[in-house]
Amino acid sequence: MTAPAPGIPLATARGRWIVFTTVLGSGMALLDSTVVNVALPRIGRDLGADLAVLQWTVNAYLVTLAGLILVGGALGDRYGRRRIFVLGVVWFAAGSLLCGLAPNAGVLIAARALQGIGGALLTPGSLALIQGSIHPDDRARAVGLWSGFGGVGAAVGPFLGGWLVDGPGWRWVFLLNVPLAALCVPVALRHVPESRDPRARGRFDVAGAVLGAASLALITYALIEAHSGALTVTVTAVAGILLGAVFGYVERRRPDPMVPPDIFRSRQFTAVNLVTLCVYAALGGFFFLVVLQLQVVAGYSALGSGAALLPTTALMLLLSARSAALGERIGPRIPLTVGPLLCAAGTLLMLRVGPDSSYVRDVLPALVVMGAGLTVLVAPLTATVLASVDPGRAGLASGINNAAARAAGLLAVAALPLLAGMGPDAYLSPGAFDAAFGRSMLWCAGALVAGAALAWATVRTPAPGAPHAECRTQCPVCAPPWSPAARTATPRTAPEPRAKA
Repeated sequence: MTAPAPGIPLATARGRWIVFTTVLGSGMALLDSTVVNVALPRIGRDLGADLAVLQWTVNAYLVTLAGLILVGGALGDRYGRRRIFVLGVVWFAAGSLLCGLAPNAGVLIAARALQGIGGALLTPGSLALIQGSIHPDDRARAVGLWSGFGGVGAAVGPFLGGWLVDGPGWRWVFLLNVPLAALCVPVALRHVPESRDPRARGRFDVAGAVLGAASLALITYALIEAHSGALTVTVTAVAGILLGAVFGYVERRRPDPMVPPDIFRSRQFTAVNLVTLCVYAALGGFFFLVVLQLQVVAGYSALGSGAALLPTTALMLLLSARSAALGERIGPRIPLTVGPLLCAAGTLLMLRVGPDSSYVRDVLPALVVMGAGLTVLVAPLTATVLASVDPGRAGLASGINNAAARAAGLLAVAALPLLAGMGPDAYLSPGAFDAAFGRSMLWCAGALVAGAALAWATVRTPAPGAPHAECRTQCPVCAPPWSPAARTATPRTAPEPRAKA
């Protein structure tokens, strides 16, 4: 069994190669999750698709990504994080190639699901490689770089997608991933050390993986098709909820579950994942609908709608690493409260965007405020997730947090058109889409405010040396938010942990 590599300083050439490789791999998946949005109107027209097909073009990827990302983290911890990361990059590239060659909507949706499997393998491994390889003194900065450049990849996606859609065509949105993967794989094999969790053993939790993915898929289907009012929708929704309950039961009963319940003994880990659910539900809905609003209602071209989002990219590029350092210095509570509130303000400012809106007066202020919120939020959230568990379980923790984020975005894309009264052909009618867009932004802002309230109420800044990595005592840092210890103990102190057997 390979022992974790000693800490590699970020200032060394090898340290920089590790960050470059992980940013390139995870950025490829993040880029694809946003670059596709700007191509949706053109895909719909070329393939003769309605809104449900456009939702599935996004959600087929998110279903397999969210449902299997825990598998990716567990596989990396068990069989080697670099090995699973490289496998995920290759798988993702193969799925991208199939998307680019898809002759119809059915094949495109199936290929997107295959892409999601590759993303589930590579995404948690990328962050776990940093946590397991970079020297502890440099991890916060490395995570900040990973978050910043990965966020830039996600934010630059609409601009790049618009250029490709208006130029060589929407298929190149997917084909672009093939050369990126061809660069990422050899660099990872040459420069990134292998690492794994020495405690990962026993039988693999296949039942948990299947139940989790199936539950998400059925609930998503029910939300997207709910407008039809068919009996099958109700049956599918009930089946999805029941499978989710069975998933929870199986995970509690198994001796080696995919989601060990004891990881949620960390109060901080539980709290940050609750915040993640609220925030990423809003962000998923926001970025899905904004590029459609700019094209369908405001009359932007695909390239124009992508370029409109560049201020968000610039802010994250310039400030994410500093945001990570600030979060390490002042603690996560303030950034995780202020960030969602700024994002909510940016979301509400998007209500001003309509048929006759000005970019400078209406669109730009909203996106600048949204970018500021993301800059404050993303890096501290990621660093807090990893710091709240033992480093040997970094892949698992990253997988759970990514699953929460992707599942939240998945359900938002499925549910928002239903909640806002958006019909199957709404994106073909500027007036109908504009009205539904306004209602959707109110829902997104509400979710962000809820995330900020949760962060303020449940996230705490541990005192120096506090045992916040899966502490087995019921201290205020590590106890679940609903426990008596969390309600009565002093937030900035914690007793010494009891000896582990």
